[in-house]
Amino acid sequence: MKLRLPGRRNRAETTEATSSDASTDLTEQLVRASGKGRPTPKRNEAQGRRTGPPPPPPTTRKEAYKRMRAQQASRRSESRHGAARGDDSYLPARDRGPVRRLVRDVVDTRRNVGSYFLVIAGVALIGTVYPSVVVKGYASFLLFGFFLLLIVDSFLLGRRITKTVTQRFPDAPRRGLVWYGISRSTMIRRWRFPKPDVSPNADA
Repeated sequence: MKLRLPGRRNRAETTEATSSDASTDLTEQLVRASGKGRPTPKRNEAQGRRTGPPPPPPTTRKEAYKRMRAQQASRRSESRHGAARGDDSYLPARDRGPVRRLVRDVVDTRRNVGSYFLVIAGVALIGTVYPSVVVKGYASFLLFGFFLLLIVDSFLLGRRITKTVTQRFPDAPRRGLVWYGISRSTMIRRWRFPKPDVSPNADA
């Protein structure tokens, strides 16, 4: 029987404890390195972070030019769709801002006389070249009457634009807004740009 001095541990126990600690440290390092020390990310999150390898650089001048043209076409298409839906970041300066958007909504909620300008002008043009004097007279009368209605309707539209903008944006400058709205009202609804966001007869 061996006597054990106080404060001294058996060499076998010490070796076993050291090996156990080393094994534990090695296991923790392996777990940490394999990424299992944290919750497994969801599949959509992992796919969102996986951007994939970058495309290889072009090897020829023709390929580089073709790739540049494709990128330019993609940017133009994106800008066109953004402007059509009224995104201010894609619109020209004359169409930007909440005040201009409000003016467009006021125009788009009305049945504007100016929207029929191209139709009436086409009919009147055909009538003026027709051999009959009576038809020419009716065509001229139609065109003259239409312009009178257009002036009256534009006046009413201008008053509505001024009133609505004053109520919604009392401190906003109103210079050019009436003409902006009238010029939009003379276009056919489906040809307006940006495209209308409201339906006819709705509240602006």
